[in-house]
Amino acid sequence: MFVSDLRKEFYDVIKGKRVLVLVHFDVDGICASKILQSLFRTDHILYTVVPVQKRKDLVNVYENHAEQIKHIILINCGGCIDVVDLLQPADDIIFFIADNHRPLDICNIYSGEQVRILSKLGDDEQVPAFSDVFREDESDEEEEESDEEGGKRPRFDESVLEKRMERRRWEQQRHKIVFDYTQFSYYGNSTAVLMFDLAWKLSKDSNELLWWAITGATDMLMCEKTEQDKYLLMTASLQNHVSRLNHKTQDDQPLDCLRITFEKELQLALYRHCSLVESMRHSLYPATSLRLWTLKGEKRLCELLAEMGLPLSQCKQKYSGMDMTLRNELQSLLEAKVEKYGLGNLLFASFTLTHGFRSKYSAMDYVYAASALLESTDKEKTSADAFLDVADSLSMNKLSVLEKGIEAAKQQLEAVYRQVQTFLDMNQIISAGPFLYATVIEGTPDARFFSAPQCLSLLARFTLRAHVSISRSKKSRSLPLVITTPDVRSSETNTCLVCGIPPVSEESPRNFFGKAFEQAAEKTASKSELEFFDTNVMRLSVDDRSKFFDALISLLS
Repeated sequence: MFVSDLRKEFYDVIKGKRVLVLVHFDVDGICASKILQSLFRTDHILYTVVPVQKRKDLVNVYENHAEQIKHIILINCGGCIDVVDLLQPADDIIFFIADNHRPLDICNIYSGEQVRILSKLGDDEQVPAFSDVFREDESDEEEEESDEEGGKRPRFDESVLEKRMERRRWEQQRHKIVFDYTQFSYYGNSTAVLMFDLAWKLSKDSNELLWWAITGATDMLMCEKTEQDKYLLMTASLQNHVSRLNHKTQDDQPLDCLRITFEKELQLALYRHCSLVESMRHSLYPATSLRLWTLKGEKRLCELLAEMGLPLSQCKQKYSGMDMTLRNELQSLLEAKVEKYGLGNLLFASFTLTHGFRSKYSAMDYVYAASALLESTDKEKTSADAFLDVADSLSMNKLSVLEKGIEAAKQQLEAVYRQVQTFLDMNQIISAGPFLYATVIEGTPDARFFSAPQCLSLLARFTLRAHVSISRSKKSRSLPLVITTPDVRSSETNTCLVCGIPPVSEESPRNFFGKAFEQAAEKTASKSELEFFDTNVMRLSVDDRSKFFDALISLLS
């Protein structure tokens, strides 16, 4: 069931209770949990936060805590699976689900009091009617079937036969309706923004909580989990809160206060923390638009900088060391040249954060840093350690952790760029018919970065756009991409990660690979693990990879 009033039907219900919060391994989910934890501390609500990455983690954590806790909050996990069927909870346990994954499971939507969904449905989300997927006479049919199995003589009169035929027709129709509803995976609105909305209604909002909501919304955009139109609507709402909480002038505020500003931002990765040339090379949009992995692309970049009046020596040193005048004019100079160089979408609406005399950070900086920390390549760190590092990086008093995340993000972006260049130079992006296919070769030093879902998805997006930018075939724009990489982080040997993304021509980020992977794995009896909440990523045995892809080609042809 859906919760219409977050304050009355959710927050007031858990007040005074002990709560278990299960958080998915993504930046939006962690930002949402930070906002929720802030509210809990204010109202002295006892809580336990546990990160979960897969379905089996959800089951294990539930089994460990079910006896002590009766109220469980699932953030960005659990919405797309029947949690009651998966966890088999006692009747007095209540699940509150705030999940941006779509489509939501029908059983969760039509559950009674036990499953309560906090996130709202979008206007374009069509949920099947209750009567189309559930029948009131199901129990009667089951009893009749059990009677026949028990040896009782069945009554073959016309009414029974008619009922059975009618039921078969209904089941066929139900199967079609459910398949149409679940065939594409996509995302709803940011959960962090939803939690900030709750904080605002409780009159407990602040600039810090607002920044976490902004970071969550920016993560949705950067990971291409939301359309541009939806992002603009979110930013319009967040901009109102920015104006409300930052209405005082700088002269009226303490020097060390937190200040958020809404402004145009460049789609350049971490450009305030490295050189302009490095940032443009490692940013998906300018790198693929200018084809910076080629000599011609390098020359074109030098032409752009020359026309802007930026000396190459200035552009190759760290941004903070650039001439102050050039730094202040950088955005306007780039804006004047974007049309000529095909960089029309280089600027977008975003937010920046300043804290006293310290450096200015953009929401993109926070997302890059948090994502890199979350999928750290440090073998000594557990997933729980990485989760805590991300939570610390979002805290305003632990900027040293954020800086570590920024340095880790630079390494991650460099690894992605190198791998994309290798794919293109070695012609390793192959057309398999209904989709494009690329493989990170076993033994590649950078494979340690890609054996994590979010970095692998970034590599896939960068690879597909780079291929489309140089391909002479118009068909390449309408082809999706499947990419595989050795799973060097897994305890199991001889496994790989598989990730599928929709084609460049698709404006909506709806992804059919989750269902396709499931059917191909089932058809070939491949040794696979479809446990991730982002269903377009799966783990597969290398031995089964060949037959799995044959089945996938057959399925999508």
